[in-house]
Amino acid sequence: MKRSRFSDEQIIGIVKEQEAGMATAEVCRRHGISSATFYKWKAKYGGLEVSEAKRLRSLEDENAKLKKLLAEAMLDIAVLKDISFKKMVTPDAKRNAVVHARETFGLSERRACRLIGVARRVVRYEPTRPDDAGLRTRLRELAGERRRFGYRRLGYLLAREGHAPNHKKLLRIYREEGLKVRRRGGRKRALGTRAPMTMPQGPNQRWSLDFVSDAFACGRRFRILCVVDDFTRECLALVADTSLSGARVARELDSLAAVRGKPLTVVSDNGTELTSTSILRWSQERQVEWHYIMPGKPTQNAFVESFNGRLRDECLNETLFTSLAHARSILAAWKHDYNTVRPHSKLGGCTPAEIAGQRGWGHAPNPVAITSTISHQ
Repeated sequence: MKRSRFSDEQIIGIVKEQEAGMATAEVCRRHGISSATFYKWKAKYGGLEVSEAKRLRSLEDENAKLKKLLAEAMLDIAVLKDISFKKMVTPDAKRNAVVHARETFGLSERRACRLIGVARRVVRYEPTRPDDAGLRTRLRELAGERRRFGYRRLGYLLAREGHAPNHKKLLRIYREEGLKVRRRGGRKRALGTRAPMTMPQGPNQRWSLDFVSDAFACGRRFRILCVVDDFTRECLALVADTSLSGARVARELDSLAAVRGKPLTVVSDNGTELTSTSILRWSQERQVEWHYIMPGKPTQNAFVESFNGRLRDECLNETLFTSLAHARSILAAWKHDYNTVRPHSKLGGCTPAEIAGQRGWGHAPNPVAITSTISHQ
């Protein structure tokens, strides 16, 4: 707005001259203004004293300042609302937020940094760290192929291909790429003191059995018999069918024993199929000890329970089965991948097949200390 060459006090004096009896044309000629300007001044300042004009001026200045502060505060609120969905924890995230605020709302660097709460030197910092484009690309590819693998197991796969990043660097890249695996559901944790489980000392000494249930796309249920070697963590069998009786379980165990030899001990729960006459007859005729865990204590069969969790998380929950033949083919492929390709964290990144090849199959266990069975209230 163009500033007037007359102050408020001078304008009030001019209006007072006309009110004192001087003609309007004379007042305008004397001060070099038009009659329209004079009447506009008279409408605004007529009847005012100089002190009142000063107070009005101060009120207008204060009102303008308040309007400016309100506009700036509303702009700040709009910026914070726009970037509030982003997690501004790391310096890189705050840097991106400052750039977004400057480009979108036209803020200065100083104001954007003050609003977001970051030092200007942090925003101006240029990292010299290599971007590791090849490692990132391969990590994303492996994570796409193995959707339920965490960064440690993906690190084992990278090490096989010649990539050997530090585990802290691998975790940082894993998080930056947004590859974190979301956990499904909760997890119950038992309370109280636990006694350590007796560990087998070699392959083929103890097998664990359990059943897993799933459904086809049409809704029909089917079951899977899982057999695991507790020492090598090998998956020995995945038998899928709509019905699995005790006699069928005995036949499958005979098939495994014909290839691998008899185990010393078999561990299972107290399901009706596993406590049937067929199973009792099989264990007596083959002279294999059959150990039943306590009812309601699945942790006593922890090896196969852990395997069941991996099977459901990485295979069953990721696949929609259309038929029994489809389920058997998928399970056979997953079993081969589990035994020969998938790294096992408890085996130091090795596969169960590598551990079995190193130790071989045997039947004579080393002496094992028996843990206390005292229960704790």
